[in-house]
Formats: sequence, structure tokens, C-alpha cells
Amino acid sequence: MAVRQLEQGRAEVGIQYARCDRPGGNATAQQAIEEVFHTVDRAWRGIGEIPRSGLALRAGYALFDAAARFAPSQEAGGPAAEAGSCIAGLVLQGIKKPTECPWFGGECTPDSPRGAPMVSSEGACASYYAYGRRERP
Repeated sequence: MAVRQLEQGRAEVGIQYARCDRPGGNATAQQAIEEVFHTVDRAWRGIGEIPRSGLALRAGYALFDAAARFAPSQEAGGPAAEAGSCIAGLVLQGIKKPTECPWFGGECTPDSPRGAPMVSSEGACASYYAYGRRERP
């Protein structure tokens, strides 16, 4: 699609999913997901609770529920959020830049991440770190 657009002098957003998916999606997969999971409100690290944004195992699959089995003791914000210095949630929401975090590049690096945006190589903090945007505002 990109080559075709280039050759035709066009520049627009194109979606390739039609080539590999069918209308309505994969009915077998959707049925399996519906059998195993149900929709729940979910707290997201650094952001907070978003209604109906998560999946939880249905009662028949409780034996496989790691959250119930291991009972995480930390709230969804994780240790960094509890400490009050990591601004991961604000970075995730686009409100602050990674360099505005007091831990960025010091206590928080890709080798020792404190928040979700530094954990993932695609995260804003990890990207800033990897590509040299380490200056403080």
C-alpha cells in the first residue's frame, strides 16, 4: 500500500487488516475469550481505574488466576507510584515529559526501571533515554 501511494503521489492512512482478517473477526477466538473471561473495571499502573477496560477469569477458571493465587500486595500504581516520585502516569497521559521526572536517568533507567514508560522499549521514558534526550527542562 505504501509503495502504491508513493507511485500515485498520495499520502494517506491505510489499513492492511482487511488482507489478513475477515469481517467480524475470528469467531472461534472470540468464543474462547468469552468463555474464559469477563469484562471488569481495571486499575492501570500510573493512570488509575478505567471502567470496563480489563478482563478477568470467570469462576470456572479461578484455579488459573495468578492475581488471586499470589495476591499482589501493591496497588495498581506499583512501588514507584507509592513512593510518590515517579510520574509515570503523567508521562503515559502525555501531561509531562520523561525528563521532568526526578528519577529519570538516575534512579530510573532501562536496566533499573521504576515505571511502565521505562520498562517497555517502546515507552516514552525508554525512548528518551535511548535516543539521548536526557537533558532536564
